[in-house]
Amino acid sequence: MNTSEPITRSQLSAGRFTSSAASHPGTVRDHNEDRFVNRPDLGLWAVADGAGGHQAGDVAATVVADALRAVPAGLASAELLAEVRLRMGRAHQRLQQEAVRRGGGDILATTVVVLIARGDHYACLWAGDSRAYLLRGGMLTQVSHDHSFVQELVDAGEITPVEAVVHPRANIITRAIGARDPVVNLDKSTDRLRGGDRFLLCSDGVSKTLPEDEIAHILAGEDAAAVQLIAAALEQQADDNITAVVVDAIVDLPDPEVTIARG
Repeated sequence: MNTSEPITRSQLSAGRFTSSAASHPGTVRDHNEDRFVNRPDLGLWAVADGAGGHQAGDVAATVVADALRAVPAGLASAELLAEVRLRMGRAHQRLQQEAVRRGGGDILATTVVVLIARGDHYACLWAGDSRAYLLRGGMLTQVSHDHSFVQELVDAGEITPVEAVVHPRANIITRAIGARDPVVNLDKSTDRLRGGDRFLLCSDGVSKTLPEDEIAHILAGEDAAAVQLIAAALEQQADDNITAVVVDAIVDLPDPEVTIARG
């Protein structure tokens, strides 16, 4: 088991947001192919979970995370959303080109879930089965909708969500950055942002290891929720890489962009 590996963590605050991130290889894998982005200064957060084997997932997740970390400051909300889409499209093409260069039928692919928060709105973009949750008023809601083989079975009523977790093909994703589709297709969900909202972005190592009621219980705590989620997944012998990013919108603190616009 790999529980002796330290938990990678990051905690930052900027403007009306405070956010923390934690990641670990899990109890079976010898390396971590998850990557996270923690940029409260931009209102930008992400989790990428690499796929493909032979270090390909590591490369893919790193390409995506690095592209998002390099987003410049000073963009307006619409510009930031467009920039994220542009960079994910370029990452998709880069990974496809690298797969061709390597030959042998390799695929360099990664899931991604991105949260953008500005003013009084947020947007969530995703491809694959890394998830976004929102804890609001004590209620946990899944914001994203998995792009996976088992989710399609659930949607068709052929299996239950509980059966999906243990299904033998639970690891098959139907959409990813770097997959063979000609262009990347990111789903999007948007809504108003409220003070006190707490978001969770996580790789499927977390969501498949911890039931939603336990995730909600940990998120409802005040401190170190990201690290606590990783620790709880390790206690349950998580056999996949595990990553969590927790984002808090501070109550009654105006966003600088909104203050300027109203002035």
